[in-house]
Amino acid sequence: MGVFDSDGTDASGHEQVVFCQDRQTGLKAIIGIYSTALGPALGGTRFYPYESEDAALADVLKLSRGMAYKNALAGLDLGGGKAVIWGDPARVKSEGLLRAYGRFVESLHGRYYTACDVGTYVPDMDLIARETRYVTGRSPEHGGAGDSSILTAWGVFQGMRAAAEHTWGRPTLAGRTVGIAGLGKVGKYLAGHLVEDGATVIATDVNEAALSWARTTYPQIELVADTETLITSDLDVYAPCALGGALDDDTVPVLRAKVVTGGANNQLAHPGIEKTLAERGILYTPDYLVNAGGVIQVADEIEGFNFERAKLRATGIFETTRRILQMADTEGVAPAVAADRLAEQRMAEVGRLRSIYLG
Repeated sequence: MGVFDSDGTDASGHEQVVFCQDRQTGLKAIIGIYSTALGPALGGTRFYPYESEDAALADVLKLSRGMAYKNALAGLDLGGGKAVIWGDPARVKSEGLLRAYGRFVESLHGRYYTACDVGTYVPDMDLIARETRYVTGRSPEHGGAGDSSILTAWGVFQGMRAAAEHTWGRPTLAGRTVGIAGLGKVGKYLAGHLVEDGATVIATDVNEAALSWARTTYPQIELVADTETLITSDLDVYAPCALGGALDDDTVPVLRAKVVTGGANNQLAHPGIEKTLAERGILYTPDYLVNAGGVIQVADEIEGFNFERAKLRATGIFETTRRILQMADTEGVAPAVAADRLAEQRMAEVGRLRSIYLG
């Protein structure tokens, strides 16, 4: 895996990649800045026990590129970045480690804003913020937006409504069966929206606490043993809401849903999977399009957080998804290709303005 690769893979094209180490606290982190064409790079910090340094690097490169496209499609004047901390958060996360990481973020002088992601939470952002100004997703007590999963799930729901309209003619999931893989930060809120909309929800999770929550909060949700059982169920919509790579050469051929719309990042295991989905007649709404509600929420925090304003912006994911699905039909391409083209167009057109010197 090389940062300077130029073979057209997700590894290529990054402006800056920073390796951060603090031996005393055990911090091993990588910050990837894909693009600042639209503004400072914004993206969360993932704390995860990767198998190797190469695996951590591959993830941060893919995630930071995805954030650039996500922020562009969301209409934000922000570039794309991401960070990963290599380690098991249950074992090595500490105040000292997070604050050491915060000092590395500060050293970039605003080129990168961080926020929550897998393995990091609002209290972690408050600790990081003791060392850097460039943190979003902080607690309301510190003037922050709080849990960004709330609007992430809301945006996924809006994208799913647009996909339902495109597929079945009505922007609702009422009477449809939706399978959710992962009832964590985003999945649990998405489940609530779907139940309220009148959908039948089937779900699974590897965490027993998440399953227990579902049994107590929404007893009408049918819980199944694993993802394999879920994807081979009679679903109308499949919603991957756990880690990336959910759509691969094993799952797509047996997937029975007509629509895939979920909150997980990087759902396509490799390029070409979007074509396989299209060949099977499965409508895939690009993950970075529909799960942008969270980044919209934390971006709003930069200018002084207002929940209603942020929710209104996240609701706009419905119209953006509708536009991209129509564009895909008109141009005869997969929605993922149409979404990429729209994001790249905005980065090129608006980014060009940054070259006009203002003095």
